[in-house]
Amino acid sequence: MSLVSAAIVAALCGQPADAPADNVDPTDNAEKPGDEIIQVDDDGPRDPRLPDDRPGSELWREDIERRLPRSAPDALRYEPGVFVQQTAHSQGSAFIRGLTGQQTLLMFDGIRLNNSTYRQGPNQYFFTLDSQTIESIQVVRGGGSTRFGSDALGGVIMALPVETSIDRDKRGFTYEPHLRFRGATADGELGGRVQSHVTIGDSIAVLAGVGGRNVGRLESGGLIRNPQDGEVPLVPRFEDDLRTQLGTGFKELTGDARLHYRINAEHSLKLAAYAYRQFDGARTDQCPAAFAPFDECLNYDEQFRTLVYGVWEARPKTALVDKLRATLSWQWQRERRTLSRPSAQVNNIGRDNVYTVGASVSAKSRKVELAPWLTGWLSYGADTYADRIGSASWIEFTDIDSVQQRSRGQYLDDSSYTYGGSFVEASGRLWKQLTLRAGGRLSWVVAKAAADLDSGTEAVDNKWFPLVGNAGVDWRATRWLSLLGNIDHSFRAPNLDDLTSRQQTGPGFQFENPDLEPETATTFEVGARVGRRVSAEVWAFRTLIDGAVVKSPREQTDCPPNTPQCDAAWTRFQLVNAQARSEVRGLETSLYARLPHNLTGRATFSVTWGEGPNVGDPPTDPTIPFPDRVPLSRVPPVNGSAELLWKHRSGFAASSGMRWALKQSRLALADVADARIPAGGTPGFVVVDVNLTYRIDRKLLVSVNFENLFDAAYRYHGSSVNGPGRGVSLLVDLGPMWR
Repeated sequence: MSLVSAAIVAALCGQPADAPADNVDPTDNAEKPGDEIIQVDDDGPRDPRLPDDRPGSELWREDIERRLPRSAPDALRYEPGVFVQQTAHSQGSAFIRGLTGQQTLLMFDGIRLNNSTYRQGPNQYFFTLDSQTIESIQVVRGGGSTRFGSDALGGVIMALPVETSIDRDKRGFTYEPHLRFRGATADGELGGRVQSHVTIGDSIAVLAGVGGRNVGRLESGGLIRNPQDGEVPLVPRFEDDLRTQLGTGFKELTGDARLHYRINAEHSLKLAAYAYRQFDGARTDQCPAAFAPFDECLNYDEQFRTLVYGVWEARPKTALVDKLRATLSWQWQRERRTLSRPSAQVNNIGRDNVYTVGASVSAKSRKVELAPWLTGWLSYGADTYADRIGSASWIEFTDIDSVQQRSRGQYLDDSSYTYGGSFVEASGRLWKQLTLRAGGRLSWVVAKAAADLDSGTEAVDNKWFPLVGNAGVDWRATRWLSLLGNIDHSFRAPNLDDLTSRQQTGPGFQFENPDLEPETATTFEVGARVGRRVSAEVWAFRTLIDGAVVKSPREQTDCPPNTPQCDAAWTRFQLVNAQARSEVRGLETSLYARLPHNLTGRATFSVTWGEGPNVGDPPTDPTIPFPDRVPLSRVPPVNGSAELLWKHRSGFAASSGMRWALKQSRLALADVADARIPAGGTPGFVVVDVNLTYRIDRKLLVSVNFENLFDAAYRYHGSSVNGPGRGVSLLVDLGPMWR
């Protein structure tokens, strides 16, 4: 009898098993650090947790308030195995194990954010989560398709919101307002947020707030140089001071509200809505583009996200359903772009809307004692999401005040994409020391788009039913040492961006391929965890990618009909499935230490190496080198971080952080053609920040960050934007004391 079958049979027989104190279920919620976090009581909505039997990390609201990152992606810069790229000041994309964009999965409170228009490379969509509303961000590195479906090849990032709380001993009406102010000198940021937490009796709580900020052009630490020739890279362009970067700055408005209703001790309901509105966020590498006139600029006029969802949490405490979580969600993602070309008296304008309806349910069984030496339990669930796309583009001739509608937008109008699946995972603990885990998932993906004859776009009607799975082992060798190993098989199905889009990317113009097939990744990883006063993790991994979707160079004659952007581009690419296997491997370490005199230390170190087949056409001249294997695009360099934090019982705290990276000169063909990457690679850097905070629990917080203390000129690999120069960021949070 299999472990899954045995667990089900035993559960039906009503044989619960309580975990011993030193073997607490790793999926149970741990107490969260941080003084300013609004906690949820035990009967309230319980955070969806990413599995911690995989390599991962989590940062908290306290970390965000201390480091004062400019965005949700920026908050991840100190996480092991994560490298944050920025195509624009108003954008940010996290690389996990060398993969990003549509190969990593973004989630918010258990709701999938990835939709069918996520790009093959870095994208801006994690930026559309307001970091002021985030309680914590969890990162799991490595494949995660068994539980979360398509796209989770490199890893999963889940943001969790600041939650409401209910005190069952209180009666009547209470409210706790917060007033926040935030500013920064490097980009002239000014903004803030007003929010209030309200409780009604012992069963209803509401948290609501609005915020906004105005961000100007970003001043860097100065120019960086091409390692190859010592010249200044083509992007970004600078003002006359050679520090302030053109194509930076944006405006932002946010709002959110969530209602928590505790029906009874076993059931609770949460209703939530989030709105993000970004205006006038220029794409730095296209404002202006390399070799373009100085006044040309690709601007994101509107970058909107709206998310409305409900969560039902239950504790039936039956044999097969001990915990249950169900969600229903609706999302709207809107993007409006304008490529202004004043010298040509033309504006190219595009607008895309993605409407997504989603539903999910997940459950966990009761722990079952199958034998005196064996305890088992199940996790299982299902989810499905459906996208509907609205896309249009037009040309505005400014000299004659005329507008010409194009036959298609960046995507095909009224196209659709449905994706989902069901999973089951079985876990067993043997002799209180050895935990085994195995699971599988059956998914369904359907992509549909009508043909557009005027632009030579073919119709799409594709269906896939991927089957994936994973297995793992966790051996607690001693009370302070655990050894772990995992095998994961994940997938990413081609989405509407792959199958139908035409767009300007960093390396050049990219056009569609309706014949793409899913790419799959098999990851092997081993790790060790050391606990007690000093805790550390070391993970080594190897990911094999079959059918990897990569950019293949094309000639001008290959351009689709009626596509002048392709004809005028310096380089052209089409996405194809690589015929040979690609590989990513690396090493990740993290260290946390409690030191004397109220000091704590943290450090991370990551190495990633990637290689794949050469998908270009061999040169006609046989004397020209044409390697069979080439580096994968935009793989991060060797990098790491270190922090030292001191806290005093009075509420004062001080910390210093260092981020560093070595030079990345191992480039793919697309990297060489990408103006975001300096000729010869991206130089290494060391950046030091110093933070001072003072807090009175839930009443006052003052946080000051002295960033880039030594005014280093630096850039994260693959970014268009140089990092901020020496400056000061300030956060003042007034709690209920001002009501």
